[in-house]
Amino acid sequence: MITIDSPYTGDVSPESNPQQRNITGARIIKMSVGGGDNNVYLVQDCATGAALLIDAANEAARLIELIEQEAAGQVRLIVTTHQHIDHWWALPEVAGLGISTAAHELDAAPLPVTPDRLLCDDDAIVIGDLTFTVIHLRGHTPGAIALALTDGAGRTHLFTGDSLFPGGIGKTATPADFDSLYRDVTTKLFDRYPDDTAVYPGHGADTTLGAERPHLDEWRQRGW
Repeated sequence: MITIDSPYTGDVSPESNPQQRNITGARIIKMSVGGGDNNVYLVQDCATGAALLIDAANEAARLIELIEQEAAGQVRLIVTTHQHIDHWWALPEVAGLGISTAAHELDAAPLPVTPDRLLCDDDAIVIGDLTFTVIHLRGHTPGAIALALTDGAGRTHLFTGDSLFPGGIGKTATPADFDSLYRDVTTKLFDRYPDDTAVYPGHGADTTLGAERPHLDEWRQRGW
């Protein structure tokens, strides 16, 4: 049996228990897996029980145990935030439970499971009574995405993959890729959502847009 810790701090590691955050209308379970300390998020609608899994990153047996314990038969979709292997290592096994998969069309080809759904910017993913908005953030990879969920209290929750972290945007290979990711993160996230927006990255601790907003110029000047 997997123990789910509460209260929620957002600080998890592969050696720690997952944590549960209760938001209005849903719950978020955050688990860290694998040597890359990858975050996996199970987001479940309280009204219907329907759930979404974000990044079947590693430790397939542990992820399957979590799903069967907390949302057996209720996970409607696995979304892969981008094509890097550390975010989909467990995808074949977890999708083997009979769960549909989705990814952005530009990052679909490298995945070990052909996505059942190809995502585009501003697409809506409906899971029970929850609606996640797809946000295409180009730069870390060509088809990297974030997902935005606004809860019943009006607060937005952003699942940003490797495009936004506490302290900066994701790693980029060229100055052009940095410019692209910086532009998309600023215009599609910071210009669109308020300071209390929660950010759940692909690795490490959570943050908020308000905590990161004062540092945007610093990120731009340093180029990473």
